[in-house]
Amino acid sequence: MSGLAAMLDDLGELVTCESFSADHDALARSAEVVAAQGRRLLGTAPERLVIDGVPHLRWTFGTPRVLLLGHHDTVWPIGSLAAHPWSVADGVARGPGVFDMKAGLVQLFHALASLPSPDGVQVLITGDEEVGSATSRALVEESARDRAATFVLEGSADGGALKTARKGTSGYEVVVHGRAAHAGLEPHKGINAGVEVARQILVINDLAGQVDQAADDGYGTTVTPTLMSAGTAGNTVPARASVLVDVRVPNVAAQERVDELMRGLTPTVPGARLEVLGGPNRPPLEPAAAADLFGLAQAIGARMGIDVRGAAVGGASDGNFTAGIGCPTLDGLGAVGGGAHADDEHVMVAGLPVRSKLLAALITSAINGSRG
Repeated sequence: MSGLAAMLDDLGELVTCESFSADHDALARSAEVVAAQGRRLLGTAPERLVIDGVPHLRWTFGTPRVLLLGHHDTVWPIGSLAAHPWSVADGVARGPGVFDMKAGLVQLFHALASLPSPDGVQVLITGDEEVGSATSRALVEESARDRAATFVLEGSADGGALKTARKGTSGYEVVVHGRAAHAGLEPHKGINAGVEVARQILVINDLAGQVDQAADDGYGTTVTPTLMSAGTAGNTVPARASVLVDVRVPNVAAQERVDELMRGLTPTVPGARLEVLGGPNRPPLEPAAAADLFGLAQAIGARMGIDVRGAAVGGASDGNFTAGIGCPTLDGLGAVGGGAHADDEHVMVAGLPVRSKLLAALITSAINGSRG
């Protein structure tokens, strides 16, 4: 079987084993399929790490200098294959999770299998990246500590670009505590939490402008009120209201400043009380963390006849954690394609072996301490 045909066989096996992040039984089945595929290609079984019901897999070869990082969970609920079946047609592979990031796992295994020896490499494949990595963050950081490089097999940016920077993320819930009252008989006796949360939403929506002025290049701080709720009945002054806030930041200073501003919110409705929950989740992957590895990738790409480009993106990954502890990190080494989390999720088939070869060369160079 040719290299590409074998990769597609393996990709189909992973995609047709659904692995919704919220379904621990599905994740257990997926972990078994991923483990078996890795065992076949790498010659050894992984260490299985189940934390709070979530299965993670880790292979360690010799004394690791390089971490290869990925995840096997997806955002797609069980049954999504019925509407989005696995298919390969006209050079495009489709199916739930094909781009984010099961093709990256296939490329990882085939790249490592192509080397004379995997010594010096550790592979970590987690099971909860799509839901914030609550059970795997410590594992990711432990695995990346003291490594010369982390290569993240998330899907590429547009056009196959590697991800040389990622925004950090924070998440908040602003809860307003008021007092209920009959809206018709004695509304004046109530403290309207709905009115207060509406005013807070307007304030929150303008916070980014107090943090930086980088929004013009599309890579500035964003502070976005999202899911909101208030009240219990149509004839009752709301005693409680809340709003979730999604924050994306290009650097640590911006993340800290947003946190300061969020915790400094003050109520405007007399008697109302604010509670600000949450905070920073993933630190930013700043350009300096990827600069040397990206230069290495460009040098290798030039020798291979590959145009290696970079891009800064707003979405976060577990690469944010590895960069946050000081490990040089290059992300977006997975599949060329697009449509992550969307109906048009897809992978360009021709890119699979090319990206796998690029990764293999990067691994070798990083282990040997080469700069290209």
